[in-house]
Amino acid sequence: MTLVIPGLLTPPEAAAIRAAAERLDFADGRETAGRFARTVKANHQARPSPELEAIQAKVGAALRTNPVFASAARPRALTPLILSRYRTGETYGLHVDDALMGGLRTDLSFTLFLSEPETYEGGALIIQDRIEERAIRLGPGDLILYPSTTLHRVEPVDRGERLAIVGWVESLIRSADAREILFDLDQSVEEVFARDGKSDLFDRLSRSRSNLLRMWAGL
Repeated sequence: MTLVIPGLLTPPEAAAIRAAAERLDFADGRETAGRFARTVKANHQARPSPELEAIQAKVGAALRTNPVFASAARPRALTPLILSRYRTGETYGLHVDDALMGGLRTDLSFTLFLSEPETYEGGALIIQDRIEERAIRLGPGDLILYPSTTLHRVEPVDRGERLAIVGWVESLIRSADAREILFDLDQSVEEVFARDGKSDLFDRLSRSRSNLLRMWAGL
């Protein structure tokens, strides 16, 4: 399941991170790429620093408290967040993310867009499936969550600067199909409760959701 989560950060929060990023030191992004991805990666990533840690903590808190992200990803753990920067001519060619990062299995990938779309050209995230390619360019503070199993790339930036935070999720629910079923059940439970309160239907849906979660959770 590929899902856009709008407003993970507010536009002012995204602007504050952009301003903070201007004071950070950036390194060649190939330093963190796998053996084969390194050959198609041309961007820069923020070096570790207390200022970067503050940004990571801010975004990490937003991820942990966002109900849609929690429902769609069912996170057991997150990899350290990466602040990436693409300037004119920089790109990331077609690749699949490493299956294991820092001892974690990568089930889901995400990109949190930080730049205002009108301030740069190009730089779309392209996600491939067996039918088509989807080009994603979102507003500042919006996030795209997608399976780490997909082939994807970042188009070259033709003008301006594309700033984003990327990361990966190891989910409590290993099966993508099971995660989608649970996500749909979450949406249904919320809708029924908002309409009817704690009804018989609400209780049956809640029981089914809990029992499926109990069955599928890999603790």
